[in-house]
Amino acid sequence: MKDTLDSGRQTNCETAPRDWVKILALYREPNRGRSLFELAVTLIPFLTLWAAAWWALDVSRWLSLAIAVVNAAFLLRLFTIQHDCGHGSFFASRRMNDWVGRVLGVMTVTPYAVWRRTHAIHHGSAGNLDKRGIGDIVTLTVDQYYALSPLRRLQYRLYRSPVTLFVIAPFYIFLMQNRLPVGLSGRQYWISAMGTNLAILSVLGAIWFFGGWKPILLIFLPTTLVAATAGMWLFYVQHQFEHTSWEFEPDWQLHDAALHGSSYYVLPPLLQWFSANIGIHHVHHLYSRIPFYRLPEVLRDHVELSTINRMTIRESLASARLHLWDVRSARLLSFAEARRVA
Repeated sequence: MKDTLDSGRQTNCETAPRDWVKILALYREPNRGRSLFELAVTLIPFLTLWAAAWWALDVSRWLSLAIAVVNAAFLLRLFTIQHDCGHGSFFASRRMNDWVGRVLGVMTVTPYAVWRRTHAIHHGSAGNLDKRGIGDIVTLTVDQYYALSPLRRLQYRLYRSPVTLFVIAPFYIFLMQNRLPVGLSGRQYWISAMGTNLAILSVLGAIWFFGGWKPILLIFLPTTLVAATAGMWLFYVQHQFEHTSWEFEPDWQLHDAALHGSSYYVLPPLLQWFSANIGIHHVHHLYSRIPFYRLPEVLRDHVELSTINRMTIRESLASARLHLWDVRSARLLSFAEARRVA
């Protein structure tokens, strides 16, 4: 199975995944001034556009809604900065990472400590078929799918549909699931979730007091849900592509899964800026302590990494039809392809 997997991967890289750790460690140190700059050029426009959308409510609801949708791009970038804080990579100080992450968690409606823990589980088990369920999109093997009852197969098909993953799931995860520390036990996670919920309610209460329901329905909700949908899509294509990597526990290896199970999503410069280079995901998974603004530097210095699991936007669209992992060919298949090999 290993030979089949290696032949299917898009890589010209001769350096072993484990050996990259020492190389990438050279890029782990954040620059405090650069981090503050990246935070400022994201947070200030976000707050400015929020104010502009609120002002536009007296001119046109459609204009206000349009501004709110545009502002979702800045909210997505704030979420990615929160993501870096969770990895301890945005500032050298853990205390500073945590407090910035907590404040941003109110804006992204994502409890910082809860998300940091579930995301750490994702990083520690990505591509492991024996450790699915937390911090990932559920993916069944072909054999597991055909062992299900017809009703359970239908449920899985509905779960993997674009409507569920990119419309229903963002709404459910960010506005409902994030309100409780789902899957975690421990006082710190309840404190994080309840503290974030209280802060969100306080902000929304103030918005309602001064502006009524319109800013909440026409600014807060569209900005949050559009950003959540974009984030869900990015998370999906980072690991759900044809020649990704899934292994059962005996064959699973952390660094192999990080390098070969994560994509390099090639985006236009503007989209790469708004997504804070999260498309360079294979490098991020190999060494998550690298600040997002240093990831392009890694690719410039090590061109071989830019050939691994490279995916354009056009190519990524085809990934939305892939739903089942075939252990024999080491490929992610569509339901139609799985039917032929089952």
